[in-house]
Amino acid sequence: MTDRHREGAVLAAVDGSTTGYRAAAWAAAEAALHERRLHLVTSTAIPGRPEPAITGDAIGLLHRDGERILGEASRVARVAAGEPTPQITTEVTDEPIIEHLIERSRDVWMLVVGSRGLGAIRRGLLGSVSAAATQHAHCAVTVVHNVSATDAVTAALPILVGVDGTENSVPALEAAFDEASRRKVGLVALHAWSDISSELQLTVEGWVRIRESEDALLAENLAGFAERYPDVEVRRVLVYHRPVRSLLDEAENAQLVVVGSHGRGGFAGMLLGSTGAALVQSADCPVMIVRRSP
Repeated sequence: MTDRHREGAVLAAVDGSTTGYRAAAWAAAEAALHERRLHLVTSTAIPGRPEPAITGDAIGLLHRDGERILGEASRVARVAAGEPTPQITTEVTDEPIIEHLIERSRDVWMLVVGSRGLGAIRRGLLGSVSAAATQHAHCAVTVVHNVSATDAVTAALPILVGVDGTENSVPALEAAFDEASRRKVGLVALHAWSDISSELQLTVEGWVRIRESEDALLAENLAGFAERYPDVEVRRVLVYHRPVRSLLDEAENAQLVVVGSHGRGGFAGMLLGSTGAALVQSADCPVMIVRRSP
C-alpha cells in the first residue's frame, strides 16, 4: 500500500443483503484493530441500466431506503467492533456503485465488499462489484463471504498468506504478519512451488533437492518478518500443487486469506486469471488482496 493510504479510512459497500452486513461487520472490526475511521456507502443507482427518468418522490424513497440500510449496517458495525468503537460515517450515493468505489479507493486505506448482494447493489457482488474491485481498486481489497470471522471461534483461527517467493508477495506478507499480530493469532505461510498438474519426470533425489531449495526460499522470505513480529507463531506449509487448491484447503481452517494482487511462479496470474478468480469466489472466509506500492 502506498503512503497516501496509511491515514485513510476503511470503506465498506453495503446493500441490505446479509453478505453486505457481514462485510460491514468485518470492516468495522478491521477499522477498530487499526484505529481507523469506517465509512459505509450504499448506492441508489440501478446497475447495468441508463439513468431512468424518475420523479422526486421516487428519488426520496430510494434515498430513505439507503439511509435505512446504512442505519442497520452501522448497528451491525458497532456490535462487531466492540469497544472502543471506531468513528463511523455513512453515505448514500446516486452514482453507479462500481465507479464510485473505484474512484473512492484512491483515497482510502482499504475497500471491503461482500461476495454477493441484492438491493441497491443488485445481482451479486460476486460477478460485478467484487470482480471490479479486486481488479481495479487502487488500495487493498477484502472480499467477505459466508464467514465474517467476527465470532469468538472463528476469530481465534490463524491468518493464511500465500507466498510465491518473489517481491510480489512481500506486501501480502507484511499485511498478514500485521493482521496476525494485532489479532493475536498464528500465521500459516503457504508456498505452492508449482502450478502445473502434470508430474515432472524426476528422480527421488531430484524431488528432494527441489523441495529443500523451495523450503529454503520460503524460510528466507519469512526471516525478516519473523524477527519483526516475534509474537506471531508461524507454521510453514510447502506443497507441490496448484496454488488455488492448496490455499482453499488451508482456508477451511483460517479466519483470513491474504494474497498479493498478482504473482509469478507459484501464483502466476493471481487475480488476473482463473487462479485469482477461483480463490476470491470460492473461499468461505474473507480474502484480502494487497497491492504493491508503485
